[in-house]
Amino acid sequence: MAQREIPFLFMRGGTSRGPYFNAADLPSDRDAIAKILLQAVGAGHPLNIDGIGGGNAVTNKVAMLSRSADDAADIDYFFAQVSVLEQLVDFKPTCGNILSGVGPAAIEMGLMPASDPVTEVRIKLVNTGALVVARVQTPGGVVRYDGDTAIDGVPGTAARIDLQFMDVVGAATGKLLPTGNLCDQFDDIEVTCMDVAMPTVTARADAFGLSGHETVQELKADKNFMARMERVRLAAGAAMGMGDVTQSVTPKFAIFAPAKAGGTIAARYFMPWEPHPTMAVTGAQCLASCAMTPGSIADGLLTRPTTSPATVTIEHPSGMIDVVVDYNTGGNGFDLNSAGLVRTARKLASGNLFVSDEG
Repeated sequence: MAQREIPFLFMRGGTSRGPYFNAADLPSDRDAIAKILLQAVGAGHPLNIDGIGGGNAVTNKVAMLSRSADDAADIDYFFAQVSVLEQLVDFKPTCGNILSGVGPAAIEMGLMPASDPVTEVRIKLVNTGALVVARVQTPGGVVRYDGDTAIDGVPGTAARIDLQFMDVVGAATGKLLPTGNLCDQFDDIEVTCMDVAMPTVTARADAFGLSGHETVQELKADKNFMARMERVRLAAGAAMGMGDVTQSVTPKFAIFAPAKAGGTIAARYFMPWEPHPTMAVTGAQCLASCAMTPGSIADGLLTRPTTSPATVTIEHPSGMIDVVVDYNTGGNGFDLNSAGLVRTARKLASGNLFVSDEG
């Protein structure tokens, strides 16, 4: 069977990993793209043995980059989540961790000129329409990967990448509160349905009889909880105007608990059919916004900062993540201006992927 080559960069972005493509090297049709990505990742096997996937949702992510036609952006970033076990590619969500590598990858691909010592890359998230400004360390006009910035969930340190997320409210549904309510109840579980960077359904851990500090393994093994969580998510997705989300990774799901390691609040985040080993960047923005909103499911679980911008530190299974929330409060309650995070990325490999011509 004949194979063809597709150039790619293989990068870690935040706490995720995957191939980054120049969109010009891929078909324009999404069905054709999906067939290629399923082959490239090796979907359908728990180890993704016939591809470059890692057997986990956080290592089966794909970025496709191009120069943007939007005057407000330099680079268009189109994201795809490839399933580990199923022949499924989801183009609905975006990924903030993989986003961390978009600036460096765009420069490496020649899609974006580098400045000295920092290159500011305006990135349009094609999946959601959101705009993010990434500041990449480029001393001498060359992407720097080594540095002294550590993020929980990644060993060692690397160069700092600053991400400032703009216009993230209602990214998927058009509303901060897609159901129109601060709290809703599904399957006797009270939740807050919120759309900031990523539509997310959040409940209190104790509503499920959990502490909210369980390990990833403990949560994954709790089949009763996982099944009930999915029932709540499906009902909430419909109420959020997202239709039947049975085959979609959005909305995501999360549970809150009081912090116990010095953070603002503790959370466990789901992708949604398995627990996230750390915390998604987009999810962290939504959870930080939920935590800061009076009347949300977070009431009573934290002491809210009273000044803006505020740093919300979310405890997750591998440590903590800080979200800098710039907001206003008034007659409309919580009004988010922007959310910022610090991430890192690293180029792991470059070359050509081989896929079947029949794919």
